Amino acid sequence: WDDFTTIPFHIACTPQGCIELLDRSGVTLGGKNAVVVGRSNLVGLPVAMLLMHRNATVTIVHSKTVDVPGVVGRADIVVAAVGRAEMIKGSWIKEGAVVIDVGINSVDDATKKRGYRLVGDVEYDAAKERAGMITPVPGGVGPMTIAMLLRNTLNSCKRS
Repeated sequence: WDDFTTIPFHIACTPQGCIELLDRSGVTLGGKNAVVVGRSNLVGLPVAMLLMHRNATVTIVHSKTVDVPGVVGRADIVVAAVGRAEMIKGSWIKEGAVVIDVGINSVDDATKKRGYRLVGDVEYDAAKERAGMITPVPGGVGPMTIAMLLRNTLNSCKRS
């Protein structure tokens, strides 16, 4: 499915948003080594399937994976969807890799009025020095999820 607007079924919004971000950023998926960190039914597994459908070579990293830094370090594309604040260290990211950070976590921060700040699953400040492209948290995948919900709604109306 190269065009999500014409398929006769819905695709989960967050995984669809991840692929849309890659497409609109001009990232070629075919033949690339993609690592999905997290194997949830809502994001990890569906985004892995969508990446495979686009001919990426996909590895799913989970709690039992041996040498997570090494696996992530070989990835051309990293999709972090594990739900643990800054678990993916910037030093793990391959130079020039594309990083999609799906996570949104709150961490204590006494300097903030709210007493916390929002961070992703990737250590952003360190990773942005190595990554070719990286999504921010907040403001990256979240708005894409909402946009894909609207797309799914529109597609549903067109099909009915």
